[in-house]
Amino acid sequence: MERLQAAIEKARARRQEAAPAPAAPRPEAAAPAGVEASWAALSPFDVQPGEFRRHRLVAFESGPEAGPYDMLRTRILQQALKHGWRRVAVVSPHAGCGKTTTVANLVFSFSRQRDLRCIVLDLDLRRIGLGKVMGQKRPQGMADVLERRLPFAQHALRYGSNVALGLNNAPARNPSELLQSQQTRDVLAEIEAAYQPGLTIFDMPPLMSSDDNYGFLKNVDSALILAEAERTTIEQIDHAERQVAELTNVMGVVLNKCRYNDGAYGYEYGYA
Repeated sequence: MERLQAAIEKARARRQEAAPAPAAPRPEAAAPAGVEASWAALSPFDVQPGEFRRHRLVAFESGPEAGPYDMLRTRILQQALKHGWRRVAVVSPHAGCGKTTTVANLVFSFSRQRDLRCIVLDLDLRRIGLGKVMGQKRPQGMADVLERRLPFAQHALRYGSNVALGLNNAPARNPSELLQSQQTRDVLAEIEAAYQPGLTIFDMPPLMSSDDNYGFLKNVDSALILAEAERTTIEQIDHAERQVAELTNVMGVVLNKCRYNDGAYGYEYGYA
């Protein structure tokens, strides 16, 4: 019996010596100081309301102008909670629908939802987009994060205490291949594990401009389609819905740049 026990111990020691050393945790997967500390360590940025108005960023403080974006924020949250969705892409049939401006205003709306952490990533990798609208210049972009040349913790900006942004600084070399890669899926999972957002929003390219969405939208839970009033046709909206439905859930369609105003966010806002 003693010899059998000695043999077992000897074999166990051999297995432990032969076993490979555990891999070092990836930067995004490890948050030793805790999620709160990880958020607090992100570089903060402030807004200058006077500069932002020329980009139609009107939701940086609550009020009548922010009303439509606050309503959209709440509808997104309601749909996400109802269906258990945590990743939402924002797309448009074509360029010029105001998709990125809408996402930028949602950053401010979500910052007022203090009990929710939200990450907003610009994955329209063919242009600067969200960074330009927000007036933020980064030395590197989201392509560098997805290609593991830069940790998200060193790249991201934080607005308030609960919204983190991943922006672009230049067009990526190979956006389509990058967006549909397994590495991109892994990096996004690591970011979510480290920062544990309640919601992640992706600003995506227009559907008609490239195949970028086809390679990526299967990674999200749903997509919100933005259309431009008086320009986007019913046929384009229908085609966009069918395209998105092949890849993920359609959260809804938002008609943007509509000149009709029934007063819902004007003089009635204060219920006077």
